[in-house]
Amino acid sequence: MKPPNFRVLGFLFSGISAGIKKDGKKDLGLIYSEVPAQVAGLFTTNTVKAAPVQLGMKRIKKGLAQAVVVNSGNANACTGSQGLRDAELVSSWVGKRLGIDETLVFPSSTGVIGAPLPIKKIEEVIPELIDQLSPGGWMSTVEAIMTTDTFPKMAMATGRIKGKTIKLCGMIKGAGMICPQMATMLSFLITDANIQAPLLQQMLEKAAEESYHRITIDGEMSTNDTVLLLANGKGGHPILTRMDRDAEVFQTMLLKVCRKLTESLVRDGEGATKFIEILVQGARNREDAKRAAYAIAHSPLVKTAFFGEDANWGRILCALGHCGARMDPNRIDVFFDKALIVKNGLGVDDRTEEKAIQILKRKSFKVTVDLHQGKSQFSVLTTDLSIDYVKINASYRS
Repeated sequence: MKPPNFRVLGFLFSGISAGIKKDGKKDLGLIYSEVPAQVAGLFTTNTVKAAPVQLGMKRIKKGLAQAVVVNSGNANACTGSQGLRDAELVSSWVGKRLGIDETLVFPSSTGVIGAPLPIKKIEEVIPELIDQLSPGGWMSTVEAIMTTDTFPKMAMATGRIKGKTIKLCGMIKGAGMICPQMATMLSFLITDANIQAPLLQQMLEKAAEESYHRITIDGEMSTNDTVLLLANGKGGHPILTRMDRDAEVFQTMLLKVCRKLTESLVRDGEGATKFIEILVQGARNREDAKRAAYAIAHSPLVKTAFFGEDANWGRILCALGHCGARMDPNRIDVFFDKALIVKNGLGVDDRTEEKAIQILKRKSFKVTVDLHQGKSQFSVLTTDLSIDYVKINASYRS
């Protein structure tokens, strides 16, 4: 089987080491469109926003982007006015070297919070970063954005719009501080489709509701979360300006790629040994289902029980009880995969619990909670909480 081809018409990529990371691995990446692209974006909702996020939120208002420059190993967050100047400097250097308006360059950073960006190191390697741009440089960029990730994460989809074949490719990094709205991550999506920025934004927000906003690892929210979607129109079809049948084709492609990216992110959660779907059904409304699902997915007691492969269903009921959703404890059912372990708020029997323990030994399983209050449901992807998670984050800055 041939490996996926992540080349997209009109896009070039590069990734190099600027010496930001102590281990010498790639830590500076660049995505470049040969023409200005329509752009959509999502940014962290954390009040404490990194400098590149603040700059990106201003620049995206124009609806155009031509380059994304990303560094890992340093978040450029909580760095004050100097951090903003540094983000502007990096985008200015890239813009001048590429011969484009610096406001079309979107900087992005990930890594340790509170340390100034090593601006001189970055300045020295900008010429190399741009000289290495190529249509086949995708993997170099993917490697350059990784931090505690243990494997590169990417996805692609193709489709037909107005008789033209178009491609969508995406990359994502993130393994810890994963929490919805969005997750602590960087994700960059590129396409040769021709879609007007307002519609592109609408599409991205819709896809995010079913992907980026449906994951949690540790309940923490980053200062740097960024998703950017660039569409350069090189696919050659007439521009899409509203949701119609052709736009739905791209919407389906986008959701497919975003879901695959976020699923891979959860599977690579820091120290994670389990990939878990939490589904709450039978809620009175969607908000109740969402509260209940995240109460389970965020609970350290539930997550450590999953790590220990302990079918301690009482922790699930406890988490549900303080989530604020309307429920009757005497009507709650809980399933591990298809094994009914709790019926009407009571444990079933020892035999079923033993079956549930065997399910928890799997790498992947599903927890379903039925509140029997209505017809609404909500699902979220999460992980267990392991000893390795503690070790990774206890020594993150060292």
